[in-house]
Amino acid sequence: MIGASILLTVAVLLLLGFWSARRVRGSAGNFTLAGRTLTAPIVAILLMSQVIDSNATVGAADLSGGFGFWAGAAMPIGLAVSMLLLGLFVAKRVRAMELSSLPSYFLQRFGRPGELLCSVLAIVCFGILMAGNLVALGLLMEYFAGVPYWLSIVIVAGVALAYTLVGGMFASVYTGVFLMGVMTLGFVGLSLWMFMGPGYSAPEGLGVLDFEQLTQSSAGSVVNWATIFALGLGNLVAIDVFQRVSSSRSPGGARAAGIMAAIGTVVLCVPLAAVAVTGAGLLGDVDGPLLFGLLTGPVPQPIAITVIAALVAASLTTVSGIFLASSSIIVTNIFTGARATATISRTGLLSASRYAMVPVAVIGIIVALRVNHTGILLTLAFDLLCASLVAPFLFSLWTRIASTRALMISTVLGLGLRMVLFVLTPTIYGVENTLLYLPNDMIGVEMDGWSTFMAAAVSAIAYLAIGMTDRPRHQVGLPAATAMPVQSPEAAAAPVAAPAPAPATEPMPEPVSASTSSG
Repeated sequence: MIGASILLTVAVLLLLGFWSARRVRGSAGNFTLAGRTLTAPIVAILLMSQVIDSNATVGAADLSGGFGFWAGAAMPIGLAVSMLLLGLFVAKRVRAMELSSLPSYFLQRFGRPGELLCSVLAIVCFGILMAGNLVALGLLMEYFAGVPYWLSIVIVAGVALAYTLVGGMFASVYTGVFLMGVMTLGFVGLSLWMFMGPGYSAPEGLGVLDFEQLTQSSAGSVVNWATIFALGLGNLVAIDVFQRVSSSRSPGGARAAGIMAAIGTVVLCVPLAAVAVTGAGLLGDVDGPLLFGLLTGPVPQPIAITVIAALVAASLTTVSGIFLASSSIIVTNIFTGARATATISRTGLLSASRYAMVPVAVIGIIVALRVNHTGILLTLAFDLLCASLVAPFLFSLWTRIASTRALMISTVLGLGLRMVLFVLTPTIYGVENTLLYLPNDMIGVEMDGWSTFMAAAVSAIAYLAIGMTDRPRHQVGLPAATAMPVQSPEAAAAPVAAPAPAPATEPMPEPVSASTSSG
């Protein structure tokens, strides 16, 4: 029965994805940004489908069962903080700029070097995130349907690739709405089962009221706060978040969507940490992910089937969004350059974006087959962004400091320090570092968590110190024609689409550009 529900969920997602293709109408803007026609509730659903995936559910449940309620709750809380900050301080300005991607913003503020740096770092970090979702899906299909892990990875990546190739952002809309409906039923049902069935319980020191998990380093407080910090700030420069905010109908709608997504993430996902802690006491040692053990054990089958369908849909939607955003960046920002993109036909951009998804999918499959981790990969991806792009993005968005030299140096220092500490620390967010660890006697497990704060602080201090001393020269900007051409559904049906009038935007602060900036 559970295996059949997985196959049915995959089939529904495929049908919705292919059905959404009729909305693309041959336009690259419709393909990547849904014509900038999405209402605030739809954008909120897309943002929630970006943050609520197998990393933030299966991975968070394992962390709660092993390290306590707050270790697992830190993931959805961090993601909710990110959505709240997005809504309050970022989304409205980003949407008003009428850009197509995060690297296009870095081009406007830091020139071509900034565009390339942002593109490469974003694709690498979100390749890690995509691999985490593929791993979770592979484990899920192997556990519930008996499909070999390697074959599961290939199948689910192929499914996400297939419907994203034809439907683009509209495919994310249709599948995201389906996901939220199923997820709400499943997650609410699972929480109600716990409170009305076995009742909440927790092993000593792992419960909701055991606040030493937030106050004592010996109980994991540093790692828990580092998780909230990395997700709360790192997700602000998520390439799929930027793309979904840019798809909003208006700047005000983008702001409202972020706030709604923050509330929805807390309501749906934080109770899962309590469920996982209770499950750890009920099940004891489990062969496989804790959440899977609950769903095949004491949880009633209708609820289990719904939750599993939600997990499949959530991860496929996240993988689809990364395919879409990554391919757009490869075509628009790396190989072509945002300025040159304006000279390419809409049909040419659409075809190139579709072709670029294939190597992205292949790379994701290879990483997922080699690295068998879930939740830790989510935090690691955003941790690396905190050490590199977050400070330049936020300071350039809200101040006059936009120095290319500061961007480059702060990224080298912050990311360099984070990678050095990463390979020398024996654990990653409380889990054994099996990715890349060099045995040594200098750094022990006590550095875990602190390295996140240290690298982010070095990046921010270096950017401010260098950026504030650079002499102002001229604004680094995009000509109006370089924004991704986007049409409304009505305009897309016309033989010739007239250019959209320039939107009313909030004035951007004039940046301070380093001598290496390009105009």
